Amino acid sequence: MMGFSGIPPRLDLTLLLNNINLWSQRSDGAIMSDEVPWDSLLAGTRPDSFVMRQQLPLAQYYRAKGLKIVVMIDPGNGLNRGGESTPLVNAGRSVTEPAIQQLYRRYVVAMDTLITPDYLGVALETNLIRALSPAPLYAAIRQMANDAAADARAVDATRRLMTSVQVETAWGRLAPVGPYIGVAQDLTDFPFIQAMGLSSYPYLAGYATPQDLPDDYYSRLVLGTALPVIVTEGGWSSTTVSSVVTSPALQRQYIVCEAQLLDRMTAKGWFQLTFTDLDLTAFPPGVAPFAYNGLVDVNLSPKPALAPWDSVFARPLH
Repeated sequence: MMGFSGIPPRLDLTLLLNNINLWSQRSDGAIMSDEVPWDSLLAGTRPDSFVMRQQLPLAQYYRAKGLKIVVMIDPGNGLNRGGESTPLVNAGRSVTEPAIQQLYRRYVVAMDTLITPDYLGVALETNLIRALSPAPLYAAIRQMANDAAADARAVDATRRLMTSVQVETAWGRLAPVGPYIGVAQDLTDFPFIQAMGLSSYPYLAGYATPQDLPDDYYSRLVLGTALPVIVTEGGWSSTTVSSVVTSPALQRQYIVCEAQLLDRMTAKGWFQLTFTDLDLTAFPPGVAPFAYNGLVDVNLSPKPALAPWDSVFARPLH
């Protein structure tokens, strides 16, 4: 599978639909990767009601286009793996509370039963959370992910379950910086997984060019297991961000190299969260390092990286 999420360059319904219509022509899958809607759930909205109103119509739209669906549910903070989701913090609540864990579990079951995804992810970047967050926070996320997996299996034993790891963290390139760490602890902590999700942004971890990535950059993580992998998010910026110097040409090279890395192993999917660049006036500051990972710009005009993606997508799916 190859595909993207529905995130538009700006929060505009017409632009959202135009974006999806454009990327769905070069995709056979869609990824729905979001934090738990804590604010709505804490306000009393039933998890199944939220899913039926907010998530199911989008999933139906994807299915009408013939796309498979991967769902990734993030109980943490997607932009700050050392802390909790902002709505929880603002409400003075925590995933360490049994009541909050129950809300999450009910939401996971609602997404499972109503969306019926091809793969269901119940935690994201677990190794980065373990590296950056207080031990009680990681312990809570580990417990609730395992509980939610059991809940999902109880209602549908055929659902393929997964979590994701942060690749640069596994290689010792991010928090903490050091030798190769691997993902053995994640395999121990989340024994239910049937696929390993990969999150990879190597340009943020000191790699100057895509060619600097080891040939076993992905395959080493699952060496000795039978787990297939799905890249659930990742990319390479086409524009210099902060101290990271890059270019559209380097982004194009990354798409070529990414395909080669996935060809060397049992890969089931390759997703980027963004097909377009992001208009920074419409998003919180924390997304800035990821704002130029799109294969088209904010006006949906192609960038050089789109052509190699299309070439890979044209290959037979098997």
